Amino acid sequence: MICPLDFRYGRLELKHLFSEEQRLAYLLKVEAALARAHARAGTIPEEAAREIAEKATPEHVKLERVKEIEREIKHDVMAVVRALSEQCEHGRYVHLGATSYDIVDTANALQMRDALSMIEESMKTLLGNMVKLAERHRDTIMLGRTHGQYALPVTFGLKMAVYAMELVRHLKRLSQVEDEISVGKMSGAVGTGAAFGDTFFDVQNHVMEELGLAAEIPATQIVGRDRYVSLFSFLANLATSLEKWATEVRNLQRSEIGEVEEFFGERQVGSSTMPHKRNPITCEQICGLARVVRSTLLPAWENAIQWHERDLCNSSAERFIIPHALVLTDWIVTQMGKVFSTLKVYPERMKENIERSNGLIFAEAVMMKLTEKGMSRQEAHELMRRYAMEAKERNVHLKDILKKQKEMVERLGDMDELFDAASYVGKARELVGLALEKIQHDFPDINV
Repeated sequence: MICPLDFRYGRLELKHLFSEEQRLAYLLKVEAALARAHARAGTIPEEAAREIAEKATPEHVKLERVKEIEREIKHDVMAVVRALSEQCEHGRYVHLGATSYDIVDTANALQMRDALSMIEESMKTLLGNMVKLAERHRDTIMLGRTHGQYALPVTFGLKMAVYAMELVRHLKRLSQVEDEISVGKMSGAVGTGAAFGDTFFDVQNHVMEELGLAAEIPATQIVGRDRYVSLFSFLANLATSLEKWATEVRNLQRSEIGEVEEFFGERQVGSSTMPHKRNPITCEQICGLARVVRSTLLPAWENAIQWHERDLCNSSAERFIIPHALVLTDWIVTQMGKVFSTLKVYPERMKENIERSNGLIFAEAVMMKLTEKGMSRQEAHELMRRYAMEAKERNVHLKDILKKQKEMVERLGDMDELFDAASYVGKARELVGLALEKIQHDFPDINV
């Protein structure tokens, strides 16, 4: 074994879809649909179609025999055709009128559609876990950070609601992409359908109807690779969000922050030499594999550039990128779901970190109150900037600086409420509620 997908990453269900045996099953399924379509169009006998469809399974067409033929003739699809023909008395009707990529691209559509369906279920599980965290922590106040620095108070529930709505958008994109890639062809070597004669449209329509696909109208020898670009762009986009969320967990788990933590098993080991370590290894894995998923986008773009009606450059690359991108995307979605389902959240540490800010995160709140009291916004901003910089340089609380300023005391009076984080989270609670309502409306099967 060479590829880590064989032994380390990926759910068995997804990997099964891309196994050699299952790939053969997809190809045979298309050949069976083609035979039945011919029979419906009246171009081959009904009994021939029944026999071909019955024998077009891996139980009759053995993978070992297909490989044996391919070693001899150096053509993978023709090896399947010959192996199937050997099993049929009416073998002369197998693959009638078709070119290899009628079978390959139609099988690709079935395979990618099935993979996306599984990924969708993983995404919905992840969404459910995000929703639970958003609801549970609607009022859990924490530091908001911009540029890696203290910003303003926010709630952990709002953070999770933002993530959940981003995932909702990805789910909607998935639906669009599934429509784009659920397209096959049965139009022959250059897309004209010449080998099918007058029955071309009937045959192609019957095949696609049986398989639940749309037909590429018109096609060259292959389905348009702009469709595959859309698929890989979606996967790269989703992987980017997953890496972003995992990076946030990693940052919030840093020793000096310590506001959340990945689940760490009782007997889990964090380091081979440092017994105290509790590393966010799942989130780190998500980040690393997300980069692999995004790397598949470049060959997908390159594959869309074909010579004339097609060349073969896309074939070898797609054997790598289609299974790897789909299996890894599903894997990191699933892993992210596990992270959020078992995430430890430490509200007390969040409060401690707010206190460590020495009141600097309330400079805007004071500035806005000064404008309410008649000071110009620009004057209030400059005044608070100076006081905030002084507090930072002297490492004292901002409120202590302000209480020594006669003008501030006169304008603001009691300042305690201005330095209460709970009073300066705006409409965070309501925003979480709006997000959860929308999710419930769009995805009623997600428990909100």
